[in-house]
Amino acid sequence: MSDTPVNPVDGLLRMDRMPHIWCGGCGIGTSVNCFARAVAKAEIDHEHLHVVSGIGCTGRVAGYVNVDSFHTTHGRAIPFATGLSLSRPDSKVVVYSGDGDLTAIGGNHFIHAARRNIDMTVICVNNFTYGMTGGQVTPTTPYGAKASTTPYGNYEHTFNLPNLADSCGAQFVARWTVYHVRQLTRSITKALKTKGFSFIEVIAPCPTLYQRRNKLGDGVMTLQYYKDKSTIQNGADTADVGMSFQSDIIVGEFVERESLTFMEGYEKRMKEILGDGFVPYRGAK
Repeated sequence: MSDTPVNPVDGLLRMDRMPHIWCGGCGIGTSVNCFARAVAKAEIDHEHLHVVSGIGCTGRVAGYVNVDSFHTTHGRAIPFATGLSLSRPDSKVVVYSGDGDLTAIGGNHFIHAARRNIDMTVICVNNFTYGMTGGQVTPTTPYGAKASTTPYGNYEHTFNLPNLADSCGAQFVARWTVYHVRQLTRSITKALKTKGFSFIEVIAPCPTLYQRRNKLGDGVMTLQYYKDKSTIQNGADTADVGMSFQSDIIVGEFVERESLTFMEGYEKRMKEILGDGFVPYRGAK
């Protein structure tokens, strides 16, 4: 037996693509580590795992995972993943992208995929900024926080993402920070095993833009903030978990429910109409 230590996430990463582009102190890499461990814990065959992302720093995840992956256009990861999920019902489809990509230009797709209960897991790394394109304000940038497009502080109301996912019908909803690596891994494992639309928000630092512009220190200082200010409240009412600038952070697993997926609802309706003449769809060959 070799004495050389084995990185448990090596099997899911394209090591030939390393080093990655993410800045020092960025939380995206930590989230990928948790995701890779969750895939192993959920015992998902890599041949039946598909990762879809949009544009942005988190969108680069699709290029670093050694599975069938798709780097789509800005805001369009979820509709692409919807088609993939419906055509490959025997596979697990994961959308992995950022707060700007998923909830700004991609917001309409987000709410309707949750409403339809499409069978997919959406992992949103929320760093409160457009990290790749200059640090503009996003739908999750806290009120008063500075961005390149709001130099005097954001004046818009912000999304409470767990509440948005919950109100649209998501089957599983959780939020963790990248400080909570064990809890995040467990929740991603649960999400991967969930039938229907599951959503996990991952609060992560962007030291280069968001933290620097708001004078919040480096990545280590941000992790200390996550440690000091986070309160675990599993089952919390998602209406009460909104965040403000440098506020306390409510983390945990908020929603677990079960209802018909999009395909199950479709088949149920077609059976009502066609009876024994209905032939269920079993995926592309």
